[in-house]
Amino acid sequence: MAEECVKIETEFIRLDALLKFTGAVETGGEAKIAIQNEEVTVNGQVCSMRGKKLRPGDRVALGGRIFLVE
Repeated sequence: MAEECVKIETEFIRLDALLKFTGAVETGGEAKIAIQNEEVTVNGQVCSMRGKKLRPGDRVALGGRIFLVE
């Protein structure tokens, strides 16, 4: 499965914002539900914190898609 690279210009991006930015979800509400339902992993671990700060090198997976933060 190919990783999709996500370049950020800031120190970090919040998990819910990354999911919206990449189009993995359409709204913040959808991001919240996916995270609460333990459908999202960060660096291979289920993450239930929608405000989790992601930095370059972090990998996020949802619905068969993998995003690499750069």
